[in-house]
Amino acid sequence: MTKETRVLYNRTCPLCRAEITAYQRRALRDGLPIRFDTLERAADWGLSPDDAARRLHVWHQGKVLSGLAAFRALWGELPHLRWLAWLTGLPGVHWLAARTYDHVLAPLLYRAHRRRQS
Repeated sequence: MTKETRVLYNRTCPLCRAEITAYQRRALRDGLPIRFDTLERAADWGLSPDDAARRLHVWHQGKVLSGLAAFRALWGELPHLRWLAWLTGLPGVHWLAARTYDHVLAPLLYRAHRRRQS
């Protein structure tokens, strides 16, 4: 792994793909050293494709982060979204955002992924 920020995402998920495409465009426009990997690269991250499909993963400052921590690291690298990284770091907001992602959004997106796979 390098020192650059890397994002591991599920390109078969229409919602995930749309969101990541927006991040890719912005990173490219701003000349940011962010690399975007798809599930085919999951083994490079020490993950199975199935585990990688369960939530967003970001390699940042030498660590693999997942879930809200991954989003916050990515948002923190994108100047126009740093406010969102800050906002989701506030105690009450962080608690709500983490639980919403972990218990609602990520499971729904993963179930949709499993349906697409079958």
